[in-house]
This record gives sequence, structure tokens and C-alpha cells, in this order.
Amino acid sequence: MTTLEHGHDTRERILDAARLLFAERGYAATSLADIASAVGLTKTAVAYHFHPKDRLATELAAPAVEDIVALLQSDFDDDRAFVEALVTFAVRHRAVIRLIMEDISCADDAPPGSPGEAIRVFRDEIYLRLAGPDPDPAHRVWAWAMLGSLQYAVVKTIDLPEEDVRRTLLATALASL
Repeated sequence: MTTLEHGHDTRERILDAARLLFAERGYAATSLADIASAVGLTKTAVAYHFHPKDRLATELAAPAVEDIVALLQSDFDDDRAFVEALVTFAVRHRAVIRLIMEDISCADDAPPGSPGEAIRVFRDEIYLRLAGPDPDPAHRVWAWAMLGSLQYAVVKTIDLPEEDVRRTLLATALASL
């Protein structure tokens, strides 16, 4: 194995450990030392690859960001198709959703250019897709309830098999349409 390959393998091991620990404990409760211990490295070695810790979160979130952008740019035949795609996204990226849940409550007041602003933009765009351009009060409540239930359902069931969560969550979401 070349040095370059070894470095890539180490980065992947660090990312895998961070993904697992962030999902289990949350971002704020997981230190670089915790990640280093899980991988069998020193904190300095982890920091060499990912310093500050925010770089880990950014790299872990990148695939989810790409997927949500694609989801929001897609055309769907009806609400059912969008809800199905949204549920699939939420379940697939539940570790990342767990990671950002700590920042969601601050999204409304987040400054321009911050991660909180990005969360707010994506959240509001998903809401708009669910609620429509001029929703009545009942549809507004339904859209916010859908968003909240998706967030918490995927975060609180992270220990369950992905397909089981997807199937149950999809049935529940579609029943509410």
C-alpha cells in the first residue's frame, strides 16, 4: 500500500468512526479524542486529517447536500412522489440529519454564509414544496408536521434497520396526504 492509499484509508476510517459517533452521541458530545480512540489513532493524527472538527461534519454532510439539491431541483408528478423521495432521502441520510439537528433550532437566526443559513434555506424550500405557494392554515400545519416528524423519526430510530424505518415512515407519511 502506498503512502497516499494509506492516508486515504485513514481518512475513510476517521470519517466512518465520526459518522457513527455523531449519530450515536451528537456532534457537540463527540470530541476528536473520541474519534481517535474509536479508530485507534492519536488525537493529533485525527486533527492532521480534519482540523477543526467542523471539517469532519462538512465532509460527512456533502453527499446529503448533493442529494437534497437534486431532490429540490427534480420535478415530481404529485405530492405523493415528492413525499416518497423526501422520506427516502431522510432515511438514507439520517446520520447527517442527526448531526445537524443541534443547529436546526438556531437556523432562523443564523447569519448569512453560516451552516445555519444553509439549513434554513433547505428547510424552507422543502416546506414550500410540501405546503405549496399559498397554503391554507391546515396545509401549513400539515407541512410543518411532516418536516418535524421526518426529522425526529429518522434521528430517534437510527439504531433500527434503514429499510424498516423507510417502510414504516413512508406508510405513515403517505397516510397523512
